[in-house]
Amino acid sequence: MSSDICKKHRLRCGGFTLPEATLAMVVLSMAAAGVLLPFADGASVQAEGLHRSLAASLANDLLERIINTPFDEVAAIWHGYTENQGQVKDASGTTFTDPIYANYSRDVSCHYVYVPQQGGTAAPNFVLATVRVYYRGKQIATVDRLISQ
Repeated sequence: MSSDICKKHRLRCGGFTLPEATLAMVVLSMAAAGVLLPFADGASVQAEGLHRSLAASLANDLLERIINTPFDEVAAIWHGYTENQGQVKDASGTTFTDPIYANYSRDVSCHYVYVPQQGGTAAPNFVLATVRVYYRGKQIATVDRLISQ
């Protein structure tokens, strides 16, 4: 019955036309993107913060192991020490098996430091230990520590 009235008075009684529906979809998708994109950016920032926090913790843990090494052996044992990606070890020397550590790697450099009052021929009183932590090959944390006798 309603289609007869529409034909008789030349009225449009149907729903939206295809161009109107398409335009409505475009407008709604733009509005949805404007609302959802900040959440996606926030998630990536949160993930990066998590990676940096874990990297700082891994650097500090390794630095504690270095500090507990006798001073005369620090540079000999730790300079050039490297843990490849996925081979990060805990304090007991066991490789972490948790997948969260799979993309991390670490390396260490140790250099003797002479203070200005100290002659160049005297034994150094300090070692500068630097621990760098990488996530997927990108350096994301560095911790330096001056170690004395």
